[in-house]
Amino acid sequence: MSHTIAEIAASLGLEAQGEASLRITGVAEPASAGPDDLALAMQPKYADGLTQGKARAAMLWAGADWQGHGLEAAILAPRPRYAMAALSAMMDPGQGYGDGIHPTAVIDPTARLGDGVSVGPFCVIGAEVEIGAGSLIAAQCHIARGARIGAGALVHPGVRIGARVQIGARLVAHPGACVGADGFSFVTPEASGVERARASLGSEGSDRDEVWARIHSLGAVRIGDDVEIGVNTCIDRGTVRDTVVGDGTKFDNLVQIGHNVIVGRDCLICAQVGVAGSTVIGNNVVMAGKVGVTDNITIGDRAIFGGATVVLSNVPAGRVMLGYPAMKMDSHIESYKGLRRLPRLVREVAALKKAVSMLSGND
Repeated sequence: MSHTIAEIAASLGLEAQGEASLRITGVAEPASAGPDDLALAMQPKYADGLTQGKARAAMLWAGADWQGHGLEAAILAPRPRYAMAALSAMMDPGQGYGDGIHPTAVIDPTARLGDGVSVGPFCVIGAEVEIGAGSLIAAQCHIARGARIGAGALVHPGVRIGARVQIGARLVAHPGACVGADGFSFVTPEASGVERARASLGSEGSDRDEVWARIHSLGAVRIGDDVEIGVNTCIDRGTVRDTVVGDGTKFDNLVQIGHNVIVGRDCLICAQVGVAGSTVIGNNVVMAGKVGVTDNITIGDRAIFGGATVVLSNVPAGRVMLGYPAMKMDSHIESYKGLRRLPRLVREVAALKKAVSMLSGND
């Protein structure tokens, strides 16, 4: 697979500079790029690597002096990282999954597969499942009864999709993802120690052994179009109503979305985030790694949460939060600065006490 600089630039909506007929077979970091690679020096600080590599062409930032770096051709991008999204799609050789239905796949006769659907080895596709045209289901996936997946899905090996789950077009599900397992919902015959602790803010707790009864999950999961689900991420089905994920939302690896949660459109949920049941998350919300969200709260549109933030109460739209418990990021940083100053403050107070004591003794 190869492309000319002109072809690459045209696909990105950009203009080729220099020898546009130069043919490229791959992309590489500047220092390790070969003569047939497009070097990715997308910021000035990476440009020095061009002298260490052998690239003849590079993607550079807007206004870069590409000739001064000894290149024969270049693509200058106003926002190189955004251009890289289309470039990486163009240069991706794929995973090498086979076409067609593998003979070891088990497909219920009532399942309906659209045109051009591929199903890999040892897959199990249950009764009344619908899979949209052009979808690829890789090896060892299980899709349970009544589930629906829209057109153009890419489902990597080992994905599990539960009964009655509804997913829109162009899903990307990475290995081990599980959509539609039962929610973690249990109850005791009388108010549990956890309930009493929560109601009393910790002044009461458990005073007896407790036996937990399981609440079955009767709802399902509804997922919109263009959603991506990372490795070993779990999205639980609802207790009565469905768990819902909006169009364009992207989940990283090892994310846990609890039962009845509603996630809005175009959210970015990074690795190891955990969202407890019945929480409502607005549109365009970003959660960095290890964010924890308690149950039954509401998070407004465009809220941003820094890494390891723990959210215990409602958050208004547009708020930037950090810390445990979550607070406005600027307030948290100011508190952290104060915390770092505490040892010095203790020493200064001790010195002042000593000075006052000496003055008192002199009197």
